[in-house]
Amino acid sequence: MTDTFKKKPGDEPAQPGGLRKSLTSYGDSGFSLFLRKAFIKGAGYTDSALDRPVIGIVNTGSAYNPCHGNAPQLIDAVKRGVMLAGGLPMDFPTISIAESFSQPTSMYLRNLMSIDTEEMIRAQPMDAVVLIGGCDKTVPAQLMGAASAGIPAIQLITGSMLTGAHRGERVGACTDCRRYWGRFRAQEIDEAEVAAVNDRLVASVGTCSVMGTASTMACIAEALGMTVPGGASPPAVTSDRMRIAELTGTQAVRMAHDNLTIDRILTAEAFENAMRVLLAIGGSTNGIVHLTAIAGRMGYDVDLKALDRMGRETPVLVDLKPSGSHYMEDFHRAGGMATLLRELKPLLNLDALTVTGRTLGEEIEAAGPAFEQDVVRAFDQPIYPQGGIAVLEGNLAPGGAIIKQSAADAKLMEHEGRAVVFESGADLAARIDADDLDVTPDDILVLKNIGPKGAPGMPEAGYIPIPRKLAIAGVKDIVRISDGRMSGTAFGTIVLHVTPESAVGGPLAHVRSGDRIRLSVSKREISLLISDEELASRVQASPVTPPSAQRGYRKLFYDTVTQADKGVDFDFLRATEKRGVTPRK
Repeated sequence: MTDTFKKKPGDEPAQPGGLRKSLTSYGDSGFSLFLRKAFIKGAGYTDSALDRPVIGIVNTGSAYNPCHGNAPQLIDAVKRGVMLAGGLPMDFPTISIAESFSQPTSMYLRNLMSIDTEEMIRAQPMDAVVLIGGCDKTVPAQLMGAASAGIPAIQLITGSMLTGAHRGERVGACTDCRRYWGRFRAQEIDEAEVAAVNDRLVASVGTCSVMGTASTMACIAEALGMTVPGGASPPAVTSDRMRIAELTGTQAVRMAHDNLTIDRILTAEAFENAMRVLLAIGGSTNGIVHLTAIAGRMGYDVDLKALDRMGRETPVLVDLKPSGSHYMEDFHRAGGMATLLRELKPLLNLDALTVTGRTLGEEIEAAGPAFEQDVVRAFDQPIYPQGGIAVLEGNLAPGGAIIKQSAADAKLMEHEGRAVVFESGADLAARIDADDLDVTPDDILVLKNIGPKGAPGMPEAGYIPIPRKLAIAGVKDIVRISDGRMSGTAFGTIVLHVTPESAVGGPLAHVRSGDRIRLSVSKREISLLISDEELASRVQASPVTPPSAQRGYRKLFYDTVTQADKGVDFDFLRATEKRGVTPRK
């Protein structure tokens, strides 16, 4: 056997390891490499190419995922960047999750995608990996999988869609989707107009054009230091996005040479920066669940009380729907994350390392001076005085609940009302539009059994529609409570992520129609106004049996999924070594 394949003592290659990494087990490592090279040469590779650092590229393109419709172009640009830097690009497929094409909900599949990502990174030889994701659950799934795999990793966002126009009004998915559908339910527009606007809401491939979950996770990825500078905001179909892709490929090769592993990036300080950004952008409530899951993979627990304290000193500065009025392409023209990070600089951990090998503070300085724009507000002129998300506690949510206060009706954030209870999503669908539904604008809608195990998968059903009889009467908002999630594109006075969920016997399971509930965002309270004795009596009288399954992925999900305060991850995927708590504020 030639020296090309046979290892000699003291002659192991320095990092990166290229094709020598993750060798298939045949009991003879030399033969394993020999066989690997023989087969890959069948695709036309030369020894010169195969001796370069190998950069894996996660390909999440799918005909079912228009949010990733630019994946082929992104992969080409990444490959160009890798080869210009002297690396060998190797793209490979994983699961692709599209929000509106995933039954029962995309969240149900996030953990499966994270396992797929982790195991394919482990199984195949690569010195670094580029993660291409965009639609809501793909970026967190990739960051979770890469965090567990532990090699150098860099995130590439697919980018947001362009906005469209309907009868002279600028529109974009998906806040405007919900707004127009709400108008249709209220009989303000007819079937012809709702069909017409359906053709205009999504003007190109890419993720939602507002500060929904996809845009939130893009901003969070950059705040974590996991993208090249400016990686969050370029729209999907722009040359800016293609240049970011090329730079990502080049940077991946540098990370491989420097062995800049993901654990050096995803530190407690980085998670604090990401949470600060989540609050300042008026980001999706889903961002908390995903950040908690990613942090759990690195051995960090998220302290929701500390996050709430952080929110009291972090105003909403980004004027994007649903908390504001602009769209992601406007944020990009306004300088994107660099503009926001300049305003947040006094509150950030500037020494946190990024994928460039430089600190966040160094990257902010390198971005240059500010310029006049109207999308990112000055710190002392916010669009909302506190962070977009508040954490609630009380006897209804012993493990916490959250509300997106920046997208809520100020008049309803201090409210006491009568509960109108729906036992499940099916019950809601059957009765919400009934003419005889006993409901008034002062009531509080309660939806049970849409949490992690209840649905399963914690669907975005927390955006409970306004009952049709109220919508027709002109009611635009009503307090709503559930153990589920809502889309980051949604708006309203909506309490979410009630923990423990009703399907495992949390207090929410024992709320009855007619009970009084108090919501006080100023006091961070969500309370069921019955005595402790009455609640205990109800628990004893109506014990809850958690759902289960006989086989398959659903059994794995039911048996191991955690609650919202642990990120809705599988318990066996969380890091075994505890590194601490974040944020530490």
